[in-house]
Amino acid sequence: MSPDLRDDFPLLARTVRNGRSLVYLDSGATAQKPLAVLEAEAAFYRERNGAVARGAHLLAEEATEAFESARADVAALIGAAADEVVWTSGATAAINLVANGMLQASLGAGGAEAERFRVGPGDRIVVTELEHHANLIPWQQLAARTGAELAWIPVDDDGVLRYDEVDSVITPETRVVAFTHASNVTGVVTDVEAIVRRAREVGAITVLDGCQSVPHLPVDVAELGVDLMAFSGHKMLGPTGIGALWGRKDLLDALPPSMFGGSAIRVVTMETTTWLEAPQRFEPGTQPVAQAVGMAAAARYLMDVGMDEVARHEAHLAQLLREGVAALPGVRLLGPVGGSGALDVLGLAAVVVDGVHAHDVGQILDDRGIAARVGHHCAQPLHRRLGVTGSTRASAHLYTTEDDVRAFLEALAGVREFFGVTV
Repeated sequence: MSPDLRDDFPLLARTVRNGRSLVYLDSGATAQKPLAVLEAEAAFYRERNGAVARGAHLLAEEATEAFESARADVAALIGAAADEVVWTSGATAAINLVANGMLQASLGAGGAEAERFRVGPGDRIVVTELEHHANLIPWQQLAARTGAELAWIPVDDDGVLRYDEVDSVITPETRVVAFTHASNVTGVVTDVEAIVRRAREVGAITVLDGCQSVPHLPVDVAELGVDLMAFSGHKMLGPTGIGALWGRKDLLDALPPSMFGGSAIRVVTMETTTWLEAPQRFEPGTQPVAQAVGMAAAARYLMDVGMDEVARHEAHLAQLLREGVAALPGVRLLGPVGGSGALDVLGLAAVVVDGVHAHDVGQILDDRGIAARVGHHCAQPLHRRLGVTGSTRASAHLYTTEDDVRAFLEALAGVREFFGVTV
């Protein structure tokens, strides 16, 4: 990756505590924004701000064009058609949109078309032990409200999915399988094909959490074979407050909406309402137009760099991170050390330092100008399975350098000595 690329990210040039240069290693939580994104969002407000799909004046027309062009650009990043992309406030909202739509269907909404989304007693909802809370809690709640059973594919002692358990967990009673494309704790990329194959055998709908994959890997929804996928703008260099749900058009048109209001309707009487086709049926109210424009600018930026190039750069950093952590005494990497062989991994490393709380590790790093994540990363069940309550996570993006990784490893190497831990 060209070092000049960092010049596109103005925040990376700032200094932080003690006048140190910023080493930003928290991209798994939120990515920094290139000038192209900042300028696109600001330009919309300066030049074309208007309400979409509601006016005959020029600003409304231009705002609507910008909004729908943004949808097409984001769709292009994942190999999708524009009418298969629903704007949401983020990936959490996208997953809830699906789960709540299934709840509406289970309560009788949507007629015969929604039959495939109905769950109840005797049905099974499957997740994995890797999941971020955003792709676990909505399914827990759907199971609790419908009487369906919640089951999960377990992980092994390294935090890798037990693919030998897939066929036994995804039973013929399974209606939906929701799983992450890449873990935000271990960085391991899921074998999507193995899960989709079994889900298709039993006729289950597949919902993919693409938050950690879309910003870092080439993603083509047709090749993945999943039915629905959620991803967020802020992790892929875009603004906060914006995300998307991709779905097969036939599924989106059949899924009942669960948020109601203007702009999503076809006909309203005092007694009944009929809905527009997807994606508009899921987009009531005032839309995040500037944020969508910013997310589209981020998608174009990533495509201009090339997702293959992004993936190669981060695979190199992943190897440096894992090998560097493995060489540090008293420091445990969560997940497998290797990555270029049997398992593909992202450029992140979540670590546990013996005898030192994760928050204390984070403070030492912060004093060195290193921004990293501490805590359970919204993945408490996975941390519990791995025998820890929290970890310190360094996560890279296309602007991360080898020097950033070295700074992290050097600071990490001195943590136990700083706290006087010798055991």
